[in-house]
Amino acid sequence: MLEEILVPVSRDPAVRLFVAQAGRPSGAPLLVVHGGPDWDHTHLRRPLDRLAGHRRIVLPDLRGCGRSTRGLADGHYTPDAATADLVRLLDTLGIGRTDVLGFSYGGLIAQRLAMAAPGRVRRLVIASSSVLPVPPDAFDGWRERDERLAAEAEVWSDPSLSGPALTRAAALASAPANVWRADALPGYLDVLRGVRFTAEWLRPFEAGTLPGPRRPGDPERLAALGLPVLLLHGRQDMTFPAGLIGPTLRLLPSARAAIIEEAGHMAHIDRPDAWLEALEDFLRED
Repeated sequence: MLEEILVPVSRDPAVRLFVAQAGRPSGAPLLVVHGGPDWDHTHLRRPLDRLAGHRRIVLPDLRGCGRSTRGLADGHYTPDAATADLVRLLDTLGIGRTDVLGFSYGGLIAQRLAMAAPGRVRRLVIASSSVLPVPPDAFDGWRERDERLAAEAEVWSDPSLSGPALTRAAALASAPANVWRADALPGYLDVLRGVRFTAEWLRPFEAGTLPGPRRPGDPERLAALGLPVLLLHGRQDMTFPAGLIGPTLRLLPSARAAIIEEAGHMAHIDRPDAWLEALEDFLRED
């Protein structure tokens, strides 16, 4: 059963994070940072809920997302602010050291968390995300990707859509690109219907004022930490290419990869059993 709470993490501006927790309070903690942004954590509840028998699973909504504080000035939606929120969340929950899983955009925030507070992160899982920047030609010649993303491109160019209606419509339109297996698509669409979409981060992004989540030298700084890292990735990911895994492993000697075959960006939806097995194998190591 999930416990849902609001946790204050900032006074100026006042920010409270909505947090869902599952599992034993004494269990080894796993902090999960969702993707989007402008999504909430619920697209990751399954299959992570299966770990609740022996772990403490902590699933926050980032500021501006889901049921966390919204309505802040655009300048308060930044990767630095989101990272600081997570450090304060750990403090408030009494979690000294934790495993961290960051998914998609959340994988970029999770990396920043590891660099900002390296003593707080035991193991880092970068799921359906990347350490290295995505080259502009990374997907050249992948015709099926172009076809699967065509509907999403139309949504983003539709002048009649804005705010959360736009982010929701884009997520639904991109569903055939985010899951690879056709039989997984209906279940994924059901998951999306339960996501509380916002557009708080979209405003500064469209205005060109949202700082990028990557800073020069970050990959080298992450490598210098020597932190155990798992690159958990779908082979057919159409957002962060699996081809970046090889160069990343050469850069990060402490990293290993688990590539899930027949799985896209939402690898945990396409192949939940294989995805969870790879995650558990990594986290149970001393």
